[in-house]
Amino acid sequence: MNNNPIDIRFQKLRADNKKAFIPFITAGDPSTNATYLIAKAMIENGADVIEFGVPYSDPSADGPVIMRADERALAAGTRLTDVFDVCRKVTTDYPDIPVLLLLYYNSVFVYGKDKFLSACKDNGISGLIIPDLPFEERDELEPTADRYGIYLISMVTPTSFDRIRTIVPEAKGFLYCVSTSGVTGERQTFETHFQEYMNSLNNYSDIPKCLGFGISTPEQKRAMEKCCDGIIVGSALVKQIESAVHDHLSETEIAEKLGAVVKTFTEDFIC
Repeated sequence: MNNNPIDIRFQKLRADNKKAFIPFITAGDPSTNATYLIAKAMIENGADVIEFGVPYSDPSADGPVIMRADERALAAGTRLTDVFDVCRKVTTDYPDIPVLLLLYYNSVFVYGKDKFLSACKDNGISGLIIPDLPFEERDELEPTADRYGIYLISMVTPTSFDRIRTIVPEAKGFLYCVSTSGVTGERQTFETHFQEYMNSLNNYSDIPKCLGFGISTPEQKRAMEKCCDGIIVGSALVKQIESAVHDHLSETEIAEKLGAVVKTFTEDFIC
């Protein structure tokens, strides 16, 4: 059995017949201590995996909500070393909860590939999501990542059918299935036929498949998780942080608010 925490977590979820809930927040928004408190609250309220965004000045895959979060985090002075510190605290407190980073390749390149991946290992990070690193260019990073036991999480989109047969069999940890084309952000409706989408992926691998991008309500989450192994929610949570900052809530109050929001996604309703 693989010992990457991502594999272990999804194996347990499958054994328990449960779906993963993966919240995303931007590290350092509004502060690194707040990020730590929010992560703890989200885990205590049912998060199975934590995804931290590394703030970046030009996040090409993100919509306005996460772009503003990046701006707040950068304005607060958040550096990559600060993100590593938060990850270490979370994984020390919750060693069974995988922590992922979503970041852009330039951040890795500037830091230094080997130095970066070594730091990921030292701070308990299990996987990386790098939207601007095409599958065809993964050899830039994957051999070093493999050496440190860090997974590069593959992404597919509803329009990438011609590439699915190449990407899916090579995926590690889980497959990040983008729910719709475009950037991140809340959506009221989706054009994708999700069951057909998942079936096309299942033809090539039984790796866990998680849907993300635009999922913003517990109702959407419950409808979509019927055909996949997990749901990723980001902009809807980041928007709650933005609102809390605007209302001048304390860091503890922000964490409590986010914990309560996550609970609405993770609690089981009896019909």
